[in-house]
Amino acid sequence: MSHLHPFCWPIRVYYEDTDTGGIVYHANYLKYFERARTELLRSIGVNQHVLFEEHTAFVVRHMDIDFFKGATLDESLTVQTTVSELRRVTLTFCQDLVNSQGDVLCRAIVKVACVDSEKMKPKSIPTSIQSEIFSER
Repeated sequence: MSHLHPFCWPIRVYYEDTDTGGIVYHANYLKYFERARTELLRSIGVNQHVLFEEHTAFVVRHMDIDFFKGATLDESLTVQTTVSELRRVTLTFCQDLVNSQGDVLCRAIVKVACVDSEKMKPKSIPTSIQSEIFSER
């Protein structure tokens, strides 16, 4: 199962994101992907403060990442995010970091688990989130 339209989030590469060669430091790609997942959830009405009050959190359980080409200082990029699988407790995202020419610079497959933030035990993804993920935006 997959949401039909990718959620797109713009990224600009700043000096602080790069190493001494002007290439994005590898760990910063994870930050870009995290921000895009958060913004996807925000776009469907998921409020982080409400989740915290309900003792609900999403944690990364597994990630596969492929680096194809380095992003460089001042590049304008887009993170394209789709939900490729939704299960009772987990969501799997496919995320591509794409440059303005349409080249995929980096791809991550990210599985996140829903947990009770007090007990740190698996918890069903709220039905409101499940229904919104695959509804048309």
